[in-house]
Amino acid sequence: MARQLGHSHGAVRNAALTLVRRGEADQSGTGQPEFRANAKTAAAAQTAVISPPGTHSPRAQAATARTTYTAAATPRQTGPIRRAGGQLYHPRELADLPDVEALNRLRDADVPVLLYGPPGTGKTSLVEAAFPDLLTVAGDGDTTVGDLIGEYTQADSGGYAFQYGPLVTAMTEGRALLIDDATLISPKVLAALYPAMDGRRQIQVKAHKGETIKAEPGFYVVAGHNPGVHGAVLTEALASRFSVQIQIGTDYDLALALRIDARVVRVARHLSRQVELGELGWAPQLRELLSYQKTEAVLGTKAALANLVGIAPVEDRDAVADAVMKAVGVKKIAPLTLGKQLPASAARQPPGSTGSAHRGRPR
Repeated sequence: MARQLGHSHGAVRNAALTLVRRGEADQSGTGQPEFRANAKTAAAAQTAVISPPGTHSPRAQAATARTTYTAAATPRQTGPIRRAGGQLYHPRELADLPDVEALNRLRDADVPVLLYGPPGTGKTSLVEAAFPDLLTVAGDGDTTVGDLIGEYTQADSGGYAFQYGPLVTAMTEGRALLIDDATLISPKVLAALYPAMDGRRQIQVKAHKGETIKAEPGFYVVAGHNPGVHGAVLTEALASRFSVQIQIGTDYDLALALRIDARVVRVARHLSRQVELGELGWAPQLRELLSYQKTEAVLGTKAALANLVGIAPVEDRDAVADAVMKAVGVKKIAPLTLGKQLPASAARQPPGSTGSAHRGRPR
């Protein structure tokens, strides 16, 4: 149905579920539902609004046209892009293309990508901006095969039904899947993903009657890797599945363009060079710089600088503090810390108050 209509698998399923809720179609099965027309379906079709032929490009046609892009093709996304959460993403250059355009071309060519770099450099933001249909798995040491493929959960009726995981959903709906912090996931768990990424493009759900799930056109896998994070191990088996591996660092020029304090950006650049030389283990990335900007707007520059020092790892905190002190010209700076208890007269009074302190029992 999806291929004939030129819509995604997910859009067609949502439409069918709408018909079921209105009593204009019947649903059977659990997990991966099946739909059948009933006596009211034909009448519903009489009033449905259907896009004219050619309005949507069928997924199947798009799949056959893959790898036809040339270097001179007009980029599809060049300016700031609003992500699903509302935040703007500013594309950067990658292989003489906007990074979001490069990722879309790699998806069209079915070339899996591994993004690696320190936390906070914008790996997830890039993928979210490039692929609006994205599903994400947040990986860690406790991630299981069930978290990827699915598992049985208790239904409202008291019985158990198999609920498909994000990998199956991405495969059946032809969507992009981000395995974030993939190198924190056990290699045995990741092995469940590999058959979907190679020429087979299918997996077997052993926990659900050995069902075979085949990937629809458009299914695509991206992974994120933070090399400096404890426990992150890029195995040969994982690395070999990603033909393109892209290093992601912080764009400090973008930080300046976003009007983050130039002194703090200069500190971050300096610390980043020390990290590259192996002299330090941490430097503020774009995430920390944006957080600094927000904290400064709320609590002021002094508190924001103290917080920047405080979020640094303990072993690097003195070096970060020295760099901050030199940049802003202060003699001492320490992590943001609670001080003495304020006297009652210093407490904020409600609007219209005469300023007299409440002398009753403390609340």
